[in-house]
Amino acid sequence: MCLAMPALVVELCDNDEAVVDLDGVKKRISLALVEEVAVGDYVILHVGYALQKLDIEEAEATLALFRQLAAEQGG
Repeated sequence: MCLAMPALVVELCDNDEAVVDLDGVKKRISLALVEEVAVGDYVILHVGYALQKLDIEEAEATLALFRQLAAEQGG
């Protein structure tokens, strides 16, 4: 099973890279597959690559669901 997660872009770097925030965890990723990403945008992240930009409301709703599932499973 593959899981792509919404991630908030917090810093743009050189070489089509960015730093994203994954619920408090910062990770450097590749933006090579996505155009016109800015700080404050959400992207769908899979194995270190942003696959596409994501609407803010959709990203926040998805993250809320992940948090709810984690809480229900005790994590």
